Amino acid sequence: MLSKLGVEVPIVQAPMAGVSTPALAAAVSNVGGLGSIGVGATDAAGARAMIADLRARTERAFNVNVFVHGPAKPDPEREAAWLHWLSPLFSEFGAAPPAALRTIYKSFADDADMLSMLVEARPPVVSFHFGLPSPQAIQRLKGAGTTLFATATNLEEARQIETAGIDAIVAQGIEAGGHRGVFDPAAPDEALGTVALTRLLVANSTLPVIAAGGIMDGAGIAAALDLGAVAAQLGTAFIACPESAADDAYRAALAGPGAYHTRLTALISGRPARCLANRFTDLHESVAARLPPDYPIAYDAGKALHAAAKAKGEHGFGAQWAGQGAPLARAMPAAELVATLLRELKAASEAAR
Repeated sequence: MLSKLGVEVPIVQAPMAGVSTPALAAAVSNVGGLGSIGVGATDAAGARAMIADLRARTERAFNVNVFVHGPAKPDPEREAAWLHWLSPLFSEFGAAPPAALRTIYKSFADDADMLSMLVEARPPVVSFHFGLPSPQAIQRLKGAGTTLFATATNLEEARQIETAGIDAIVAQGIEAGGHRGVFDPAAPDEALGTVALTRLLVANSTLPVIAAGGIMDGAGIAAALDLGAVAAQLGTAFIACPESAADDAYRAALAGPGAYHTRLTALISGRPARCLANRFTDLHESVAARLPPDYPIAYDAGKALHAAAKAKGEHGFGAQWAGQGAPLARAMPAAELVATLLRELKAASEAAR
């Protein structure tokens, strides 16, 4: 499947909205991997500009990722209570919490402009996170010649992906950094690890499977391929690359002790996501049974708190997403990292013979 796209090595750089850039994606694609950009945090015009920038940097295949979350349910009482709970932290940094919270990201499921733009732009790959769009949207994208990926965290989601006519499954293990791709965040999360999930999907689906979660080096890629995956998707491994959009504080945190203690939290955005241990994740000690507003409404509060803290030199409230393999991150240009991964993959494969 990947070879038909001209992808020469079994490495997919994860989309990582807010961290991936056209420069990072192009660097990976240009050395034979599949580079990705995430456009879930922008609108159709912003996504169009990112795709144009990426196309100016590479003639190779690349992936454009969109968020297909269910609609957020505004709840003014719940949102006011959440802001009240966060207000002492805003006060610590001499700021007031927002008067009200907004739905800051539009779901691809409700974004006709984004769909029309992607059909027109015809990116080689479009991937879906948090769920699946309508059959009509899938048909239009496939009709434009675009290959489609979708994230699954369990077998039932994978079965829905296969039934919908998607071309490949990204098996996201619990080790993965960033947002869990669960279709229904209110349902129990089976929390399957990458190894078990990849084998389950390979054994029970006819679709190609791309393993994701905790994979940081060539030995990890070799293990994913041995499990039957056609490729490994790496995200955290690319955060320290100079081409990523991670700021200095994020890079420093990735190289610090918090990397050894990543935590799944819904406090930042309203959806479970794995983050480096920081002051935001520490709030779990005091949150009790309080639930944040729906995603992405809660993210409006999280971003406002981060901005207030950052203005005073405190960076511990950032959305510093990272997977459990974070301590294995290496700071080097993306092309050099891919070359290093391939050398390690070759060594691991030869050692296994």
